[in-house]
Amino acid sequence: MKVRMSCVGLRNLLQGLSFSVKYYSKHNHLQTICLYSKIQQKKCHILDCSGSTCTHKTLPAGNILPWRLFSCKQEGTKIPSKRMQNTSIITSEPLYKNLLKSEQENWNDISARYKAMTERIKEKLEELHKYTFNSVSPRIRFGENVYFEENGYIFLSKADDDEGNVDVLFSTKDLGFSDAFIQRIRISPDQRYMAISFKSENSEEATCVIMKLDHSPVVEEVIPSVFSFEWATNDVLYYTSQKNLKCQNVFMTTFTDQKHTKLVYTEQDARFFVDIYCTKDRRFLTINSNSKTTSEVWLIDCRHPFKLPALVQARTKGVIYHIEHRNDELYILTTYGELAEYKLMKAPVASSGMENWQLVYALEKKTKLVDLEMFTDHCVMFLKNAGHLYLNVISFVSHLVQSIELPTWACEFELESHPEHTTSTCYFQLTSPVHPPKCFAYSFKENNLIEQAVQEVPIITNCHTTRLLAKSKDETLVPITVFHSMNSKELHRKPLLVHVYGAYGIDLNMSFKEEKLMLIEEGWILAYCHVRGGGELGLSWHKDGCQYNKLKGLHDLKACIMLLHQLGFSQPKYTALAAASAGGVLAGALCNTDPELIRAMVLQAPFVDVLNTMMKTHLPLTIEEQEEWGNPLADEKCMKYIKSYCPYQNIKPQCYPSVFITAYENDQRIPLTGVLQYVQKLRKAALDHASRTSKKVITSFIVPGNWIPSIILDIQANGNHCDSSWEDSMNEVARHLAFLNKELEEVCHLQHHTKSGK
Repeated sequence: MKVRMSCVGLRNLLQGLSFSVKYYSKHNHLQTICLYSKIQQKKCHILDCSGSTCTHKTLPAGNILPWRLFSCKQEGTKIPSKRMQNTSIITSEPLYKNLLKSEQENWNDISARYKAMTERIKEKLEELHKYTFNSVSPRIRFGENVYFEENGYIFLSKADDDEGNVDVLFSTKDLGFSDAFIQRIRISPDQRYMAISFKSENSEEATCVIMKLDHSPVVEEVIPSVFSFEWATNDVLYYTSQKNLKCQNVFMTTFTDQKHTKLVYTEQDARFFVDIYCTKDRRFLTINSNSKTTSEVWLIDCRHPFKLPALVQARTKGVIYHIEHRNDELYILTTYGELAEYKLMKAPVASSGMENWQLVYALEKKTKLVDLEMFTDHCVMFLKNAGHLYLNVISFVSHLVQSIELPTWACEFELESHPEHTTSTCYFQLTSPVHPPKCFAYSFKENNLIEQAVQEVPIITNCHTTRLLAKSKDETLVPITVFHSMNSKELHRKPLLVHVYGAYGIDLNMSFKEEKLMLIEEGWILAYCHVRGGGELGLSWHKDGCQYNKLKGLHDLKACIMLLHQLGFSQPKYTALAAASAGGVLAGALCNTDPELIRAMVLQAPFVDVLNTMMKTHLPLTIEEQEEWGNPLADEKCMKYIKSYCPYQNIKPQCYPSVFITAYENDQRIPLTGVLQYVQKLRKAALDHASRTSKKVITSFIVPGNWIPSIILDIQANGNHCDSSWEDSMNEVARHLAFLNKELEEVCHLQHHTKSGK
């Protein structure tokens, strides 16, 4: 397709703001937002907005749960959130530099042994990516207009145009941010302005660029360090500023003849994080101030954007709530009341206090609310229960609730970015780690679920999904989701990769990833352990695994792995464990308490020194996260409890599994110095143990001589805790899988050697 610019001087106007539109979230590998697909067979001409009538209203993002703990990528994808600013735990700067240099040299020395296998895995992943890549770019529906981005260009098309005509608004490649991606797009109600935020892979702070969409689009304003933003009117934008991973200020800026910006709201409590949301009917903007356990919401009337925000309900300890609006009533999604799970309630706008909240619908116990979408006459709840996905459709007209079962293979929802609230159809996708996304639609008029026809991925896979329940130490039943090939024989001899997270009420990410499909095709078993501390069974599941209940998550993980082995899914010498971010707490703890259960472990930006980190209140997230981990400075009992499970604190001389850790120099959440210190201590403990022993029994076979596990730290100069380019993420995953293959390969060789010696 030939692409022409809509104005001659755009490149000069936008100097210093270009970006490559690559997107990746660390905990959702090889997921993209379709920024690489080539546009073919589309008729393209240049848009002239000067002669068009643009009166349709913009539609905000669908996620009504914009909690800080849900995501470090803000636009709807669940990404586990953890940890602190890159502040040294090792007090000596020269010591830090020496450790960093030592680990980099160590990786350079040993990386050659993984090179051939890494290249083979990369080739396979690239081949799979060609077939599984979704070529449909996310659309922002805006009345009859549809905005989307592809291949470095922002396009506009008509919703009812079946011929594929598109208008080029402008090229994003000329906007200047190298190695950045689009984080969020918001369009003003009259469609004269587009606000876009860009975030590079080396920083978590985004820059918001406001484009004026005339026949010659120009940059109207550039606002640095922005987290969230919404249009209140055609020319009034509200936004939150971000500094050191915190958002506590809300600003309003105008684009009238007399431009001005002013501070609207400031959050004083360091435990709270502030963002902006727009109700689906565009009646209100909401200023949401949330801690891990408590919420407070202020309303901005879009008809009177200069009035002071109005408080909905003063924060009440332990009560979380979020706001939507319909027909002069506020719909309140909240934890208020006796039952532990979410409820949908409503109250008049004029009297929104808690005493006026009326119950609309309450979730059943141990039900996970994934998301909620409001439409004109319906509300759709996206739910999980016992590993199964389903919809609850609430009619505001008939007051009936329709429960819609979804295919049993589905493990994850992927929701439309900006669904139109007046539509009669709700669109979404279903996916699993080994199933590429499939499009579905629920029709409110027909009251039925439609699987939309899409081109099938030309990959043959006979993958079997099994859901198990493991009995933990306190008799609690813990769900496990297992995937393996139907053609696999002798499952007890197959390699097993176990996944765990267990923090913040966040589910294990079970959306599609090419490497998971590759592992299934190569005979691996994949197991996802939904331990307490995560959110798979609702809010109570998280509560049962945080603060003084953290050890329950560890007991759950041990029970899950033991059950898998008892049922014939692999055995310890063929088992590996994978975790990222806060998942490193449970994974690292298991290595200390039960190292004989696994042969190898891969960790990505792991949180492994809970105690030292939570003792440092000058770090940006420590106070905010006391509701998850506790406050060891104020409570000696809490200090002792954290010390009892903290991975770094409990390293001791014993036979550890081999460990591969990836960390990032620019990670603001996991202090690199803490990871360096953990690796040094772990390696020393393994060497001390080996020096004391001439033979070591590992599971059911004897290893001749002193077996020393590989303890490897791969420090990446690019990328950060949440985002990196597709190429970097593919390389990283390929290194992880090459490491696991090598380690399990050595087990087979050692076993063969022992038998030959006998």
